[in-house]
Amino acid sequence: MNNVKKVAILTAGGLAPCLSSAIAALIERYTDVAPEVEIICYVGGYKGLLEGKSITVTPEMRKNIAVLYKHGGSPIGNSRVKLTNIKDCVKRGLVKEGQDPQKVAADQLVKDGVDVLHTIGGDDTNTAAADLAAFLKTNNYALTVVGLPKTIDNDVYPIRQSLGAWTAAEEGAKFFANVVGEHNANPRMLIVHEVMGRNCGYLTAATAVEYRKLLDKMEFVPGIGLSKERKEIHAIYIPELAFDVKAEAERLRKIMDEVDNVNIFVSEGAGVETIIKEMEARGEEVPRDAFGHAKLDAINPGAWFAKQFAQMLGAEKTMVQKSGYYSRAAASNPADKELIIKCADKAVECAMMGVGGVIGEDENNNNELRACEFERIKGGKPFDTDQAWFNQLLADIGQPKGEKVEVKH
Repeated sequence: MNNVKKVAILTAGGLAPCLSSAIAALIERYTDVAPEVEIICYVGGYKGLLEGKSITVTPEMRKNIAVLYKHGGSPIGNSRVKLTNIKDCVKRGLVKEGQDPQKVAADQLVKDGVDVLHTIGGDDTNTAAADLAAFLKTNNYALTVVGLPKTIDNDVYPIRQSLGAWTAAEEGAKFFANVVGEHNANPRMLIVHEVMGRNCGYLTAATAVEYRKLLDKMEFVPGIGLSKERKEIHAIYIPELAFDVKAEAERLRKIMDEVDNVNIFVSEGAGVETIIKEMEARGEEVPRDAFGHAKLDAINPGAWFAKQFAQMLGAEKTMVQKSGYYSRAAASNPADKELIIKCADKAVECAMMGVGGVIGEDENNNNELRACEFERIKGGKPFDTDQAWFNQLLADIGQPKGEKVEVKH
């Protein structure tokens, strides 16, 4: 067992319903098995690391840390900073011209006396952690990096289930259960529910399943307009499956004529390449973040889908609602909390043994809970559309399964 005296924790990237709980679980586990280990938290993710801003976890904080399980978000703050994007780090004033952000980060860790760095984040956070770990090893810095996989997209190779995704699906379903009531605010209403998921349709599909569970529990009064059919999901579009716009419009037009409304679930990554091509053809610049990803808020896929279908369905009114910010800031549900604690326990075990990597159930090793090697960590894992539960979902709503498409990352 390594002589670990001090560990640091940081959260980075977008929010997910696991960050607060993961911080709590790590601190609780260290307090149980190695109470002598000092713990600090960098404020604002990699930004705080570069700036040397941290919080020392006091005995009083440890005593009350379980309160974090009741909250969403990240109490220590997040940021989207890529250590290998030197130009962006200089532009943001995080490092000086001529400095290497990775070296600045490594030097700060050494200055702070950190033996183990825990990164809690998605593919960008953990690939950044992988780059940092490689830099540390190459430059003979004695430090172990152990990550936890946070992303509601559930799209990290080779992790079977990322932290927060179950909760996000459940919360997105609750969100739509209220939004769908807008169908009777106007005749021939088209409601588009845009769900997060840049390259992966998992969350859209899982949210649809959770919503239909809620739908099955609802009571209705036939004949007065309060029907299950009007609150049903009528179409689901995800990045991994192509669909025939004309054929789908004809199918959905019949539903509109019959029940007076249509409800569509759309992954925010569906149709993005087509939208980008349209923008570039018009001479418009596509806004991108530090990681080179197109900013989906600017592209607005939900609005694009609404525009495509509104005229074809003869909709009198169209509404686009996004559940992402509602669902991703929720506190962890019981299933996620159980997985988070299990992963945090393994993270501490690996940290004390000096084993780096990202903790998760490794799909390439019989779903064993282990530290997956950083060089194997990659984002953009597509949703497996051949799963029985997803095919049953499409069959239940009467939607033909489209051809598989290769999702560009």
